[in-house]
Amino acid sequence: MQNLAFLGFGGLLLGLIAGYFLKMVIAKFQVGSAESTAKKILSDAKREAETKRKEGVLDIKEEMHKARVEFDKETRERRQELQRLEKRLIQKEENLDHKVDILEKKEREVNNKERNINHRDRTLKEEEQKLVRNAEEQKKILERLANMSSEEAKKILMSRMEEEAKRDGALMIKKIEQDTREQATKKAREIVGMAIQRCAAEHTAEITVTAVSLPSDEMKGRIIGREGRNIRAIETLTGVDLIIDDTPEAITLSAFDGVRREVARIALERLITDGRIHPGRIEEVVNKVQKEMEENLKTIGDEAAFELGVSSIHPEIIKLLGRLKYRTSYGQNVLQHSKEVAALAGVLAGELGVNVQLAKRAGLLHDIGKAVSHDVEGTHTQIGADMAKKYNENPKVINAISAHHEDVEATCIESVLVAAADAISASRPGVRRESLEHYIKRLENLEKLADSFRGVDKCYAIQAGREIRIIVDADAVDDVTSNQLARDIAKKIEKELEYPGQIKVTVIREVRTVEVAK
Repeated sequence: MQNLAFLGFGGLLLGLIAGYFLKMVIAKFQVGSAESTAKKILSDAKREAETKRKEGVLDIKEEMHKARVEFDKETRERRQELQRLEKRLIQKEENLDHKVDILEKKEREVNNKERNINHRDRTLKEEEQKLVRNAEEQKKILERLANMSSEEAKKILMSRMEEEAKRDGALMIKKIEQDTREQATKKAREIVGMAIQRCAAEHTAEITVTAVSLPSDEMKGRIIGREGRNIRAIETLTGVDLIIDDTPEAITLSAFDGVRREVARIALERLITDGRIHPGRIEEVVNKVQKEMEENLKTIGDEAAFELGVSSIHPEIIKLLGRLKYRTSYGQNVLQHSKEVAALAGVLAGELGVNVQLAKRAGLLHDIGKAVSHDVEGTHTQIGADMAKKYNENPKVINAISAHHEDVEATCIESVLVAAADAISASRPGVRRESLEHYIKRLENLEKLADSFRGVDKCYAIQAGREIRIIVDADAVDDVTSNQLARDIAKKIEKELEYPGQIKVTVIREVRTVEVAK
C-alpha cells in the first residue's frame, strides 16, 4: 500500500513538474511571438514614417519651386516696368533739355536785341544832341548873316508858306474835282455794267453757293457749337465755308469746289436729321459721306457713258467723268458740256461718214483733264491726254483731247470734229462767264501755292479767297515751325499771286492721341 502511495505521489509530482515545464515552454513561445509581432509593427511604423517624411519633403520642394517661379515672374514684370519708367523719364528729360535749349536761345536773342536797342538809343540820343547843337549854331550864323532875328525870319517864312499853301490848295481842289469826275464816270459805268450782268449774278451764285434748310433757327446755335467748335470742325474737314446770317431757317455753304460743297451739304443734312452734332460725330459723318461720294461719282460717270452709248471706259476715268458734274468752266457745267460735245461730234461724224462711236468717245473725254487740273500741274489738255494714255485709250481719242484747243496738231478727222463741237457748245449765248473762271482759277492757284510747302496735309481756300486754311502734319511741323510756315506762305502769296484786298493765312496743327479700351 505504501509503495502504491509512493508511486502515486511520485506520478503526481512528475505530472506537476511536467505541467510546469510545459507552461514554461508555452509562455516562452508566446513571449517570442509577441516580440516578433512588436518588431514587425515597429518596422512597418518606421517605413510608413519614412514614406510620409519623403512625401512631406517633396511637397515642401514643390511649394518652394512655385514660390520661386512666382517670385521670378514678379521680378521680371517689375524690372520691365522700371525699364519703361526709365525710358519715359529719359524721354521727358530729353524734351526738357530741348525746351531749355530753345528758351536759352530765345533768351540770348532777346538779350542781343536789347543790347542793340540800348546801343541804338544811346547813339540816337548822341546824334540828337549833336543836331540840336548844330541847329543852334546855324541859327546864330543865319541871324548874323541875315541881319535879322529869328522872329522876323519866322514872320517872313510864314507869309511865304501861306501863299504857297493857297496855291497848293487851289491845285489840290482842282485835282480833287478832276478825280471826283473820273470816279463818278467809272462808278456810273460799273452801275450800268452791274445792271447788264444781273442775269449772270444768279447763275454764279447757283454754282458756287448751296443753301441748306434748317428745321428751326435754334439749330443754327447747335451747328455753331460751344465757342464755335462744331462749325470749325465742319469747315476744317470739308474745306467749305459756312455762312450763318439772318436768313431764317437756312445756312449757306460756299466753296468753288462742287464736290466739297456737295459733301458738306449731305453731311450737314444728315447731322441735322440725326440731332447729334459734335466734332467726333461730324468727323464720322463727313468721312462716311466722302466714301459714298466716291461711289456716287462712279454712278454719275456710268450714267453719262450709258446715255451716249460709249462703253468699255476704264473705271478710274468713269470716276473722273463723275467729278465733272461738280466742275464748271467759264460758268458752264463741264459734264453737261462734255455730253453736248460728244453728241455734236457724233452727229458731225455721221454726216461725214466717219466712226461715230469714236467721235462720241473723244467728245465725252475731251475735257477729262479738268477733273484733276486743280491737283496736277499743267493745262487740262495735257493732263487729259496723259490720263487717257495711262488708261490705254485709243490714240485718236488721245490726239483729240490734246488738239481740241490747237495745242498740238490734229492727226485725224475725229480730232477736228471734237474741236468744232467744242467751239459750237461754248459759243452759245450766255453759256460762259469769264469772270467766274478767273475767280475759281485764282482760288485753285492759292491752294496749289500753299500745298507746295513741306508738311502741308490739306489746304482750303474759303471766304471767297480772302482766307486760306492750312492743315499741317503734326509730326512734320511743330508749333514754332507752324508760325514760320504761316509767314512764309503769306510772303509767297504777296510775291507770286495777284488778288484784291487781303488774304488771311491760318495754319492748323492738331495732335491726337488714341487708345482702345479692351
